[in-house]
Amino acid sequence: MARVSKHNYYLDIAQTVAERSTCLRKMYGAIIVKDDVIVSTGYNGAPRGRENCNDINYCMRDKLNIPRGERYELCRSVHAEANAIIAASRERMLGATLYMVCVDPVNGEVVSGTSSCMMCKRMVINAGISTVIVRDTANDFRIICVEDWIENDDSLSGIFGY
Repeated sequence: MARVSKHNYYLDIAQTVAERSTCLRKMYGAIIVKDDVIVSTGYNGAPRGRENCNDINYCMRDKLNIPRGERYELCRSVHAEANAIIAASRERMLGATLYMVCVDPVNGEVVSGTSSCMMCKRMVINAGISTVIVRDTANDFRIICVEDWIENDDSLSGIFGY
């Protein structure tokens, strides 16, 4: 029997972390790893002490028919990447890898093609994380060099006619 790759090992753990998510739309799990040690974990859910969407049984963004990727300020959740970054010290994140998995809460399947939102990309950059690895299927994943997010800054795309 073949041994699971190191990347899929960490992605499996991130997928388990996603099971703690309280989002009704998508369940995200993230872990930060440095020097082959898990530094922190995070999943998407409301800030501590506030009710989660699964507690109140509705999603405000769904209720308002807001498409994916828009109007995150109306979301009750803190994103998985942000929660993992909040839980880690900066010195442990410098040069680290963030592993992320998105799961559909309805069917439990991995959602392929997912990516960090613009705010989370900014946090990943500022945290000093060097690589993001995102699961697309049970065995397939993408490796993203965070330096590409810096060099190919798309944060102003579509603004001011650019």
